[in-house]
Amino acid sequence: MQERFRPAIKYFGDIISVGQRLLQGARLLGIPVIVTEQYPKGLGSTVQEIDLTGAKLVLPKTKFSMVLPEVEAALAEIPGVRSVVLFGVETHVCIQQTALELIGRGLEVHIVADATSSRSMMDRMFALERLARTGIIVTTSEAILLQLVADKEHPKFKEIQNLIKASAPESGLLSKV
Repeated sequence: MQERFRPAIKYFGDIISVGQRLLQGARLLGIPVIVTEQYPKGLGSTVQEIDLTGAKLVLPKTKFSMVLPEVEAALAEIPGVRSVVLFGVETHVCIQQTALELIGRGLEVHIVADATSSRSMMDRMFALERLARTGIIVTTSEAILLQLVADKEHPKFKEIQNLIKASAPESGLLSKV
């Protein structure tokens, strides 16, 4: 979610808002966050609305997939990691290639549909459909945050509930139904 993508990506403001909600949830729950930036020299850094405080790793890349040796090493340091949650841009390029590579390594992959987009809605929707057909879980920000706490009795449930009190923007996803 880098500055140069702002004018080109459909529903960019919406996915930034939802991405920030997910990062807040990750901080509350102590979930490690790994961030990559596609060619920041030309595309700029992550937009200022996204707070990367506490990110385990922020790494520049030129490869479309974020599965780089440094990312693999960071994942290996996380005890018992079995699943990954992905969001960002573009759905049909970096998100798709990362998801396919991670599922190929045996990880369960969740794509947050309301926090990912592309320049073209057609590319976005076909990517989400392809990913779902390959066993990748396509979900929403509210669903994933509630899945992570799993129970009203979770010590952080109230804080997560406060994050999701206001519904996430539909970010163009309802145009498909």
